[in-house]
Amino acid sequence: MAGAAFPIERLKKRADFLACAQAPSTAKGAVVVQARSRDETPLVRAGFTATKRIGGAVERNLAKRRMREAARLLLPELARPGFDYVFIARGGVTTRPWDRLLDDVKTALIRLAADRDGRAKAAVPPVSPPENL
Repeated sequence: MAGAAFPIERLKKRADFLACAQAPSTAKGAVVVQARSRDETPLVRAGFTATKRIGGAVERNLAKRRMREAARLLLPELARPGFDYVFIARGGVTTRPWDRLLDDVKTALIRLAADRDGRAKAAVPPVSPPENL
């Protein structure tokens, strides 16, 4: 996962995955993406998971490989530095056409960024113009 203006690393510890589980998430097609603001370090971390509902070990590994490749292609342009992303496989991720899977991941990342920006703007109270006396 190289080629970005910022480093992209992998999430490996269970505590990081659990912290992302409390963060906002977006489900799109065969993928759920969770994004958690971590700190101001210009670093993006990504984790990948698939439950037994996806299938046996072979299917789960295939699902994670496909999500890793999609993240490798899309995170450099759509990720925000200082965020952790967790990609969760849903049913059909192994059989979904590659173009549609890329579109699902891209749409989920864009929607998360839009929701995050919308909340940030709503949290800042509007500045009222000074009253003329």
